[in-house]
Amino acid sequence: MSAVMAQRQETHGIELTASLAGQEQLLTPAALAFLADLHRRFEPARQARLSARRERQAFFDAGGLPDFRADTAAIRSGQWRVAPLPAALLDRRVEITGPVDPKMVINALNSGAKVFMADFEDSTAPTWSNLLTGQRALKKAVAGTLDWMAPDGSKHYTLKPFEQQAVLMVRPRGWHLDEKHLLIDGAPISASLFDLGLFAFHNSDVLAAKDRGPYFYLPKLQSMEEAQLWNEVLDRVEQALGLGAGQIRVTVLIETLPAVFEMDEILHALRTRIAGLNCGRWDYVFSYLKTFRAHRDKVLPERGQVTMLQPFLRAYSELLIQTCHKRGAHAMGGMAAQIPISGDEAANEAALAKVRADKLREVTAGHDGTWVAHPALIPLAMRIFDERMPGPHQQHVLRDDVLVIRDDLIKPSLGTITRAGFEGNVEVCVRYLAAWLDGNGCVPIHWLMEDAATAEIARTQLWQWLHASGLHLDDGTPVDFALLERALIGLPSKLAERMNLPGAQRLGEAIAMLDQLTHADTLEEFLTLPAYQRID
Repeated sequence: MSAVMAQRQETHGIELTASLAGQEQLLTPAALAFLADLHRRFEPARQARLSARRERQAFFDAGGLPDFRADTAAIRSGQWRVAPLPAALLDRRVEITGPVDPKMVINALNSGAKVFMADFEDSTAPTWSNLLTGQRALKKAVAGTLDWMAPDGSKHYTLKPFEQQAVLMVRPRGWHLDEKHLLIDGAPISASLFDLGLFAFHNSDVLAAKDRGPYFYLPKLQSMEEAQLWNEVLDRVEQALGLGAGQIRVTVLIETLPAVFEMDEILHALRTRIAGLNCGRWDYVFSYLKTFRAHRDKVLPERGQVTMLQPFLRAYSELLIQTCHKRGAHAMGGMAAQIPISGDEAANEAALAKVRADKLREVTAGHDGTWVAHPALIPLAMRIFDERMPGPHQQHVLRDDVLVIRDDLIKPSLGTITRAGFEGNVEVCVRYLAAWLDGNGCVPIHWLMEDAATAEIARTQLWQWLHASGLHLDDGTPVDFALLERALIGLPSKLAERMNLPGAQRLGEAIAMLDQLTHADTLEEFLTLPAYQRID
């Protein structure tokens, strides 16, 4: 597209509502015209998919249950396979994820992991500054020129040679989110199209020349139709940027309850470009809670008791392995959120023991790789997979022994709600929300790396517990709004000695938001929707 045409389109219906120094180097007239084209082509279809989500949730709220689709039975029973995997994605035994700030990007690419998922979604608060800083950092990383100097000048971070770097994958925000800083014809562009489109526009040619994609992780899908929409978008991106068909490869996170019933269909919709599915376990638990928010018999115990050893989560992960390997795709395991505990050797060893057990479970079950949130966990996870997965993957492990029916995927786990569990949810949600409002989307809390997904579990559990009458803590205390009020009132003094915490100055605002969200008669679909209106 010519610069003249791009400039003409920029002045007709394209409006930026924020301004940062240097943003014109990323948001060039041609880049804006490219994004506008994606919006105009696909926004009606996106809105239709979001409407279908609302209809689906209304069905669940009325007592309906998710199930495998009758109209797609032929896809599930067919003998098709996805396209062969590119060489760069054959071995993905350990992947690291994190936000897109320059220091994180350098450390993750240098970390020794096989893949780095640069995350514009759950671990990035989408301030305009964060988004453009992230896009700029990734552009420099792809070019090999990214560096970062510590503010005090004590350390200079640079990239290792390209051959020693992790393979870069990028996760855009989900279909449900808008990017309010860029309006097309008066409407905000999809955050998904903004994140993926801007990265693809600036980096596709360089990555394709290196045989590195571009590669993406696609979040929060609920259906085959949403996967089909992504495939149409990526077809258009390839066409507009002069890439070969299927050049862009994707991995889909199975992190919603409706999606687990359509894994074959999602693979089929993206079969010319999909590389695998991933067990996005924390968002999956959040989705389970949200799906069954009106089902009194589906209330889950506190988060610490909802582990992958629970039958409904084990069924989810084993069905994912079976489905992927039948189709020639990778089955990626979930996140280890632990971070090293300094100054307490016994506590640190206990945390590492949980990571070892989790990664051993994954590799033994047949997963082809796993996720960690902290570079210090890479050697541990790598060693476990190296010992038990001598080849690049385990697609030969077909898991024919797995027989999962609908009820296996929706039967809730048994357990309790302790006072510590209730108050822990309050603290995690408030502290994360305060940090998010202050521009930080990835927050260490009690030696776990919390992101939007884990905060959503905390927030949704509180709402469900408080609106399901008759629940009690394990000590007999009623779970009611008086219990919540005491926890909220006591939180500032509890945190007073740590007021240097991320987002401490917005603690009051976060407490007020959580109070409002939990008292609401209807569960807010996503915590980040009302919070997004309060940033920038």
